[in-house]
Amino acid sequence: MPKLTISPALMTAIYQGYNTKFQAGLGRGDIYWGEVAMTVPSGDAQEVYGWLGKTTGFRKWMGDRVIQSLEGHDFTIKNEHYENTVGVNRDQIEDDKYGLLGTIFEQMGQDTAEHPDTLIWDLLASGTSAVCYDGRPYFAANHPVTDSKGKVTNTSNLTTEAGGKPFWYVADLSRVLKPIIWQTRKNYDFVRVDASTDSLVFLKNEALYGVDARVSAGFGLWQMMQASNQDLTGANFKAVRTAMRNLKSDNGRPLNMKPTHIFVPPALETAAELLFKRTLIDGGSSNELAGAVKVVVVPYLA
Repeated sequence: MPKLTISPALMTAIYQGYNTKFQAGLGRGDIYWGEVAMTVPSGDAQEVYGWLGKTTGFRKWMGDRVIQSLEGHDFTIKNEHYENTVGVNRDQIEDDKYGLLGTIFEQMGQDTAEHPDTLIWDLLASGTSAVCYDGRPYFAANHPVTDSKGKVTNTSNLTTEAGGKPFWYVADLSRVLKPIIWQTRKNYDFVRVDASTDSLVFLKNEALYGVDARVSAGFGLWQMMQASNQDLTGANFKAVRTAMRNLKSDNGRPLNMKPTHIFVPPALETAAELLFKRTLIDGGSSNELAGAVKVVVVPYLA
């Protein structure tokens, strides 16, 4: 077989072929984070979310307008730089073997599509210790809430019991604001270093292809999600739902939270489906919780 001549045109064609595979892989990823997180573009190394925890509300207009300040917290989410790089030996290109590597770049595309999930669900799983905007863990029994008379009370979005049982999470995802913030400074970009004049190519005889991004995941409003590691039963779910519906803002008004989703690890998939997907129970009785929330089984919570 004649030896290929490595030229800029050939390397561009190879890159375009790998990019096609990469784009195909992007479409193969199983995405779970899209509903639970809101995407916020970032213009700096970090963003300060001073408005978190502040709510707006209508009042009877008497006298001048009352300006509702959105400042009050200094919760900061820092962007982190992530990369995924593959080297292709130029001997493989000369021997016309580069076409065999397309599967690797398709997998890289799938890994890229799923990378936000790995960060977001790891963050959520750490929610009993990682703090949110009010300085408390995201899931905590002592979130401070101030009523209309200025009295501060501790409010909970966490129900626990001993035994190390898996957590399940109930969320209101009907609103513009979401429980999790997905912050993007630089979106995922598939790039190459493959010119013969590049120092790494010269030293190692390798063409490099990779993806990098500057992104981060952080907690939004704790009021929008409840966590429990009690047994997933109808009674325990109803207690969590009631607690969520009873939440009030700092001015004492009901937040009108409406639980729409339950996120469970694979270990609780059967329990969740029996609880929320069966229309009949107990030999023919109607299941009052059928369709009460959308069940989402998240493998990253395993």
